[in-house]
Amino acid sequence: MNRNQIFALTLSGALIAALAACSSEKKEQPAVRESISDVSVVVVQRSTSPDYIESTGTVRAVESAQLSAQVVASVTGVTVREGDRVRKGQRLVTLDDAQFRAGTERATAAVIASDKEASAAQASYDLADATVKRYENLFSKKSVSPQEFDEVKARYNAAQAQLEQAQAGQAQARAALSEAKTLQSYTRILAPFDGVVIDKRIEVGNLASPGMPLLTVENTGRYRLEAGVNESDIASVRIGMTVPVRIESLTPEPILAKVAQIVPAADPASRSFLVKLDLPSIPNLRSGLFGRVSIPKGNREILLVPRTAVLNRGQLQAVYVVGSDQVAALRYITLGHLQDKSIEILSGIESGERLIVDPGQRDLSGKLVKQ
Repeated sequence: MNRNQIFALTLSGALIAALAACSSEKKEQPAVRESISDVSVVVVQRSTSPDYIESTGTVRAVESAQLSAQVVASVTGVTVREGDRVRKGQRLVTLDDAQFRAGTERATAAVIASDKEASAAQASYDLADATVKRYENLFSKKSVSPQEFDEVKARYNAAQAQLEQAQAGQAQARAALSEAKTLQSYTRILAPFDGVVIDKRIEVGNLASPGMPLLTVENTGRYRLEAGVNESDIASVRIGMTVPVRIESLTPEPILAKVAQIVPAADPASRSFLVKLDLPSIPNLRSGLFGRVSIPKGNREILLVPRTAVLNRGQLQAVYVVGSDQVAALRYITLGHLQDKSIEILSGIESGERLIVDPGQRDLSGKLVKQ
């Protein structure tokens, strides 16, 4: 190989090395980040907020009655069904009263007979009383013998005993009549108060027996929320305090309820106390609805961020955090309670970190935030 060829090869290698070096230098140059300036950034700070006992419960009518039979008899009439409004004293169910009506008639006849016996005994007693008084006067004047006076007095005592026996029989007959009428009245099931029939378990032709549920009636004028409170929190609950209750099936806004009763014994299974709260009258309030109650128990420190800063990513929530390098990064978080236009953050960010207030639906991950 001559000198010219060697020189040409050397020059070619140098050119290739130079080109490779230039290519390497271009690859090492950092990419230019996209920047945004039309966003607001807020610094997350801890704040003091009221702390609440959160509990769930069920709406119940303050006045509710399950009507049951008190005698054994066939059902001959049912005048209502579920949802019907009833008035106090209105007949709802009728039972066969044939045997009870017969008993009332027998007791009535017995009362009439006892009244006649008592009247006859009263007449005999009145006669004996008048006679003994006359003989007392004659005996004092020694106009009758002691034997005659004793005989009159004995007849008086017998008449008095007969009257007392007749009066006792009369009282017994009247008591039997009252009992028969009471048994007959059990064949008519009446509404105990104004309300609505919410349950019906009987039909015409069924055989009713003592203790057998027939209907359930509740007063729709007054309702309560019955909620369980843990034994560790019950000291914060006081009778008469007013607390917010949410019944989301009726209204998203909280309603104010008053603590009316705290059942003094805890449930041994759940270790919780039953708290009953009187609810105000609101439309469509019914038994069985689900409710949440928030009972204040002091203050606590929390992290609050604007609700507009929180994004939904499927079943998860996230925020855009602006780091010290001014670059936005998506961070997943755990939410707590809503408070007006803010929301509590339980985990995922720390106090002092910066968030984008209103990112909207834009993808801001990795973008440079300029302010």
